[in-house]
Amino acid sequence: MRAIQIAAPGEIGLVDIPQPVPTAEQVIVAVRACGVCRTDLHLLDGEVTIPHPPVVPGHQIVGTVVAASATEPLSGEPLAPGTRVGVPWLGWTCGECRYCRSGRENLCDLARFTGRDIDGGFAEFAVVDRRFCIPLPDSYGDLELAPLLCAGLIGFRALRLAGDGQRIGLYGFGSSAHIVAQLAHAEGRSVFAFTRPGDTRSQRFARELGADWAGGSLERPPVELDCAIIFAPAGELIPAALAAVCKGGVVVCAGIHMSAIPSFSYDLLWGERILRSVANLTRSDAHEFFALAARTPIRTKVSRYELDATPEALEDLRHGRFDGAAVIDVAAGGPSPEARR
Repeated sequence: MRAIQIAAPGEIGLVDIPQPVPTAEQVIVAVRACGVCRTDLHLLDGEVTIPHPPVVPGHQIVGTVVAASATEPLSGEPLAPGTRVGVPWLGWTCGECRYCRSGRENLCDLARFTGRDIDGGFAEFAVVDRRFCIPLPDSYGDLELAPLLCAGLIGFRALRLAGDGQRIGLYGFGSSAHIVAQLAHAEGRSVFAFTRPGDTRSQRFARELGADWAGGSLERPPVELDCAIIFAPAGELIPAALAAVCKGGVVVCAGIHMSAIPSFSYDLLWGERILRSVANLTRSDAHEFFALAARTPIRTKVSRYELDATPEALEDLRHGRFDGAAVIDVAAGGPSPEARR
């Protein structure tokens, strides 16, 4: 099968590898689409370590179940061939540690992640744990759904952890922020969008999605914010966001990697401001979010790339050359993955 592999930091390319074979609790998914995430760039650049390279990246998978392991699942119902599923970043947890047993499987010390520890979705097929396959609403197409499986899920978790504040700032207006802005707007909140300085295109896009204000990342908004979410991997935004939120305000760091955080005066944290991170997601997050997405239509703006153009998509993401999200249309070009089996 055709796949994109990261062999080492900076080394990425199209390869032909054997189709994977499922073991107990696993299914084979014919990949239809897979979203491109900032985490994929961190993996490529070596900022997030790949334990056992080479690996097929991609963790926002929309696909169709084509086969299951011959071994009976240990629990639950098997997934029938033809079922459309989503496969997120969290690909496996132990189910036994104190984090898993307390509803915090996102913090499992033994967790395995799609596209890092487990071959991901920049390929014609993926083998995934059926227990971590997410049911998807029928009202969205494959390309529209793909960004919801990480940008949407992490954004949703970050939004909930930011609290119910009326005025919310979004730092870095990319794939996650353009989804979260719509969720916040639907909840009646005021959205303040922060982009790269001088990025008037993204600022205009934010206003089109209902933002009350849009400006550069180090600008002060016209009013104090109740909360802020930082999506951009830039440590210098933490002092800026703390300075922008009111006393008692919450700043959530939503990325898996961030550059060094500069020192700042305690005055920015004082006043019972809260600074916290978001790590991964839980399956409960996914079920709650997609139930919400079925009720609250989310318009994902997608830039489409074919599989062999994945390196180009990553570079376009790096340089902010599109609004919204990039999605690899794996099923494009020639017969479907199912037909190529």
